[in-house]
Amino acid sequence: MVPQKPLNLRAFTLCMRVATELAGEREIILFAYRTRDFDELNVWRELDGRLAFYLSGEGVFFKAPELGPLETHLCFTWDSSSGAATLFMDGRRSSTKIYKKGHAVRTGGKVILGQDPDSYFGEFDANQSFVGEICDVNMWDSVLSDSTIRDMSSMKRVPRGNVFDWESTELKVNGNVEVVNREL
Repeated sequence: MVPQKPLNLRAFTLCMRVATELAGEREIILFAYRTRDFDELNVWRELDGRLAFYLSGEGVFFKAPELGPLETHLCFTWDSSSGAATLFMDGRRSSTKIYKKGHAVRTGGKVILGQDPDSYFGEFDANQSFVGEICDVNMWDSVLSDSTIRDMSSMKRVPRGNVFDWESTELKVNGNVEVVNREL
């Protein structure tokens, strides 16, 4: 995915729709943003089923219902000034956790959906790859309101992402990936 603007972030909302039949058999990555030296922002479903995101190192973890073959709308929010990190699943909000207060996501990286780049130029582990569907990936450089996220999860029109807008972002496809266009 090619961003509309550099990922120089002190806050974000990252949303996507996900469906998978990989039920707790392994950890899977949904979203990876890597610079030359760091995994800046990664979103994982952990082996124990928790959802997590990582900013340059350790992660913040959320207990949540298992992802499955029925589409689930996920949003992750984070604000550097307070450290507030939250997961939304189908419009329902988790408890807020304090994570990486004062941190900033750095520019100059690459975004990959469904695969963890173990280095800047590739080196992938097939056992970490996502199998299923990921769509409607949008990202904002701010924390959206709870009501906007609820509206988005119920398919109401909301302002499109200003970092990634699924309807207009450029996708570069590698490997065994099929892009299926459908109306959202």
